[in-house]
Amino acid sequence: MTQHIRHAALGTILAGAVALPAAAQDALPIAVQMYTLRDLGTLEEQLQAVEDAGVTAIETVGTHDVSAEEMTGLLDEHGIEVISSHVQLDSLREGIDDTVQFNRAIGNDTITVPYLAEEQRPSDAEGWRDLGEELAGIAEDLAEEDMRLAYHNHDFEMVEYDGQTALEILFEAAGPDLLAQVDLAWVERGGHDPSEFLRTIGDRVFAVHAKDNAPEGENEDQRGFAAVGVGTLEWPGILEAAQEVGTEWYIIEHDLPADAAGVIAEGAEYLRAELPQDAAN
Repeated sequence: MTQHIRHAALGTILAGAVALPAAAQDALPIAVQMYTLRDLGTLEEQLQAVEDAGVTAIETVGTHDVSAEEMTGLLDEHGIEVISSHVQLDSLREGIDDTVQFNRAIGNDTITVPYLAEEQRPSDAEGWRDLGEELAGIAEDLAEEDMRLAYHNHDFEMVEYDGQTALEILFEAAGPDLLAQVDLAWVERGGHDPSEFLRTIGDRVFAVHAKDNAPEGENEDQRGFAAVGVGTLEWPGILEAAQEVGTEWYIIEHDLPADAAGVIAEGAEYLRAELPQDAAN
């Protein structure tokens, strides 16, 4: 189906999203990464867009500059739960107390390291091992607070050292307590097949970022990304592999959407149609 046809149908999707019954909303483990909606008005307006898309779970970006009390009130108002929070590595290095306190208050138990600034990125295999060992220590500290730690990749972790990607080296050094949040579009951009890479990472995959790459030369004003199911990723094989490794959550994300609300509504509709019913949490 062409992008034109898919987007022409989006009005129907959006119009019907609010009317989705609660059972349909809750049936499948679909969430939204709130970074996608960062330019869409207030936090309340962003959560309304999630609700309108028929999605009942989100991944936050830090605290969104609100108190835990305010966040909890908004979540309750829109019938949404938090299943993960992106927290920068420097914040975790400074100490986990504030992160634990805020996330415990909003009902979240999974903290994800979302990105490494250029100066934080190791330059060799040994550096990636050292980072993995450091993350293992943070994961251990979080585990004492009944919380989990995950790591989210981009394409720069796909560089290889003696046939092994930096991400694999990091996870190997970290041990089993560090979970994986696999960004599928960035894996493809890093030159790897997302389906096979999911199987390589294996049962530590707690979530995937459901994001698509537009065909070459398209969506250049959106960093070349596309709504889920519209781009170049081979979703049937990817979703099969994700199920095989026990993925808990499918988190819709787009780095620079022209229509953020439309992107999450379309992504949710696609995943509802394509995920097997036994994927439900």
